[in-house]
Amino acid sequence: MTAPQVEVQLIAAVTAAACALLGVFLVLRRLAMLSDAIAHAILPGIVVAFLLTGSLSSPWLILAAAATGVLTVVLVELLFRSGLVREDAAIGLVFPALFSIGVLLVSRHAGNVHLDVDVVLLGELAFAPFHRFTLAGRDLGPQGLWVMGVILLLNLAFITAFFKELKVSTFDRALAASLGLSPVLLHYALMSLVSITAVGAFDAVGSILVVALMVAPPATAYLLTERLSAMVAASAGIGVAAALSGYWLAYFLDASIAGSMATTAGGLFLLAYLFAPERGLVAAAGRRVRQRREFAATMLAIHLLQHEGTPEEARESAVDHLHEELRWSREHAARVVRDAVRWRVVTREAQRLRLTEEGRRRARESLAM
Repeated sequence: MTAPQVEVQLIAAVTAAACALLGVFLVLRRLAMLSDAIAHAILPGIVVAFLLTGSLSSPWLILAAAATGVLTVVLVELLFRSGLVREDAAIGLVFPALFSIGVLLVSRHAGNVHLDVDVVLLGELAFAPFHRFTLAGRDLGPQGLWVMGVILLLNLAFITAFFKELKVSTFDRALAASLGLSPVLLHYALMSLVSITAVGAFDAVGSILVVALMVAPPATAYLLTERLSAMVAASAGIGVAAALSGYWLAYFLDASIAGSMATTAGGLFLLAYLFAPERGLVAAAGRRVRQRREFAATMLAIHLLQHEGTPEEARESAVDHLHEELRWSREHAARVVRDAVRWRVVTREAQRLRLTEEGRRRARESLAM
């Protein structure tokens, strides 16, 4: 690999981790689409700061973008709390308005610089290594790597320092308030960091990939674990994996790097959605099948218990009689008997079935419910 290839992958991995860490709390707070709103709505703040400073590398751009992101959150909450519109509608009203203002400012006043709509939306990681960070005449590497590295450390420090507070306020804001915490302050601090992360990643990856990396890895991790700490770690790992595999997918397909990374992140989510051990569709379908089979075995146990010790016991416990008495097909009755024998609910002696202690326990517990 060449040095620029290594640098592109490092920038992508650091950006993915920085976005995924905050995305965990957005997903858990059901504010995933707010990341999309912030990633687009901070554009007017960037443009205004650029027009005032005349530089795309000024730190004022990050501060202005963060302020615009907080403004977006405030406007969304004001509309939602008015009771006139729902939260999703409030997001849909605020961010297109702010983003449109940004687009108008770009087309009117920033047409001669590379701050254009295509770059903002899609970004171009392949060009990131050409923007170097120099200090005292020494080349210290890509500017984007330093910016996103600092933001990653900032996000990690925030989550580490306020992990318990974030956990409580995320799952129960009323409890957090009763414990003397400030859910509102934590909320705005989190949204400020989301805004800073989004603008830091703007130049390299664009807003589309920012949204993908803030939502897809945390959503994937959510399907794989129920522990918050594990979800945070898994989300960062999945984001890095999506970034690196997406880069090589783009390399072999000669396609957009950002688009390939977003596609890979979506592909990883799809795999987890289908095959996650507990929450995946395949596991859920398997549980439903097993529940139906266990229910049928329990019904068989109840049938045998009700006729145990009666004159009809011999006839009612005959395998060939089950499909008539329980109105099962012969094939289904044969499957139920095989399952019941395997699970030690019944024992089979030729064509006769007898309940085991486990079978009696199941039947009695079901009848007592």
